[in-house]
Amino acid sequence: MIPSDHELIARIVAHDDRCAFGELVHRHQSAVRRFLRHLTHGDAAWADDLAQETFLEVHRTLPRFAGRARFATWLLGIAHNKFRNARRRQREFPCATLPDHATLTATARNSDLNQDLDTALAQLSPEEQNVVHVCYQQGLSHREAADLLACPLGTLKTHLARSKEKLRHLLAAWNPQT
Repeated sequence: MIPSDHELIARIVAHDDRCAFGELVHRHQSAVRRFLRHLTHGDAAWADDLAQETFLEVHRTLPRFAGRARFATWLLGIAHNKFRNARRRQREFPCATLPDHATLTATARNSDLNQDLDTALAQLSPEEQNVVHVCYQQGLSHREAADLLACPLGTLKTHLARSKEKLRHLLAAWNPQT
């Protein structure tokens, strides 16, 4: 039987079970890295550094995890704070660079759609991009996303509605009925 996150956390807190912590890291590292790569605009090295800092912080503060939110939400909150703190320390934040779509030769319909989606997402504000990412790519509920991004629930829903409307317009060619 596979132990739940809460069972692993209890083992870590009670017995400093490193195998249990390794299992938690294994379960959640892909989601944390994907989230941080999104925030760092694809800078994999910076995202990996932040992910490592995140898991070190989690190990240090795990006894304070109260369980009021899902562990994954709490974990992404720590990752988000690590990113924000690192960005504050930097004088200059690296800008997102879009691939030169004219030089890409995509033949499959999915590749074309993915390109168009990436281009459309890049046209959203950073707040709208983050909301779309945490709600649709990370699968968080609106409440969890609002808590993670430290914004009121209504603001999150407004950003999400605006994002969807912009994306609907930008991707209209993919849905001729709109």
